[in-house]
Amino acid sequence: MPSVDVAAVEAQVAQYSQTIIKFLRDLCAIPSMDSQIGPVGERAKEEMRNLGFDEVWFDSMGNIVGRIGDGPRKIVFDSHIDTVGIGNPDEWDWDPFIGKVEKGRFYARGACDEKGSTPPMIYGMAIARDLGLLDGWTAYYFGNMEEWCDGIAPHAFVEHEGIRPDFVVIGEPTKMQVYRGHKGRVEIEVISRGRSAHAASNHLGDNAIYKILPLIDGVSKLEPQLGDDPFLGHGKITVSDMKVSTPSLNAVPDMCKVYIDRRVTFGESAEAAIGQVRDLVAPELLAKGDVTVEMMKYDDPSYTGFVFPVDKYFPAWALDESHPLVQAGLQAAALIGLPPHPAGKWNFSTNGIYWMGKASIPSIGFGPGEEETAHTTQDSVLLADVVKATAFYAILPALL
Repeated sequence: MPSVDVAAVEAQVAQYSQTIIKFLRDLCAIPSMDSQIGPVGERAKEEMRNLGFDEVWFDSMGNIVGRIGDGPRKIVFDSHIDTVGIGNPDEWDWDPFIGKVEKGRFYARGACDEKGSTPPMIYGMAIARDLGLLDGWTAYYFGNMEEWCDGIAPHAFVEHEGIRPDFVVIGEPTKMQVYRGHKGRVEIEVISRGRSAHAASNHLGDNAIYKILPLIDGVSKLEPQLGDDPFLGHGKITVSDMKVSTPSLNAVPDMCKVYIDRRVTFGESAEAAIGQVRDLVAPELLAKGDVTVEMMKYDDPSYTGFVFPVDKYFPAWALDESHPLVQAGLQAAALIGLPPHPAGKWNFSTNGIYWMGKASIPSIGFGPGEEETAHTTQDSVLLADVVKATAFYAILPALL
């Protein structure tokens, strides 16, 4: 293991600090909603080329990839560069893309979730190379799309592009702490079918909404029965959307779709989670096919037209605290002067559902920002943390 000259790393980080901040503001100024990451990927590509990355390219899905080194061990620094939309523009007190800086905090769409980790990852890799901390490594920066289907980008990266790392660092916000897991998720679609009729003769119809009301009520009361885990916590469930098909506002609806977000903890399978929802439907409705309960699938093409179909099941995962990657992360955090914390977990879901949950590739999380501001008009990150995270990413590989 190379000796780590922390002072030398921090000196390089300090030299680049204003460039790192400008790079972040440039990234946030480029809208990248609905997985349209081409332009923001181009900006990241420009920075990596200026820093002398060995190779920079867009993969088939349209994610941006940068490589340094060609050693036998492989590490991926994963940061999704797509964002959710801005919602109602009137709810923002500043331009969500230009953003604002107040008391050292940068507010903009994507600042926290998750463009805030892209500049420190890219500059951390370059600094590590320059100081000999990547000797024996092939390191990748992976700027990907994640918001609409967790894990699909790394899934394709491994199974379509053929690049399987030995370790992964996920840059989702962790309050500058090391995280090692989170709950999983199943997206469930319930379809109720009825028969339309004029509202004035509703007795001739069969209202699809009424058939599904007992299920909605049952979902609202189901949570206490869900699984629990000492580390990941209790399972969660909620109705997250509803769509109705009706010929008009003066007619009986002939179809109703309900979407359910089910957060699964350890000990809960996708099949069991779907079964719990199915058990809320009257057996005769299931038998007749009037109501169906199924796992959703994702097969939308990316902005490049690439399609990679997956079930919308995202497994729970946790890397053991004694694992060398977790311990290296904790050591790196200590070396750059961060307060000691046990390795924690996210409340939301990340690409870790593929890296560790499906592919069993050891993964940790580390990034600036607080999860609670994600997807809100307070989406923000402390600029000092963005700069400091650069040192963490630079040091980590040398500690493994």
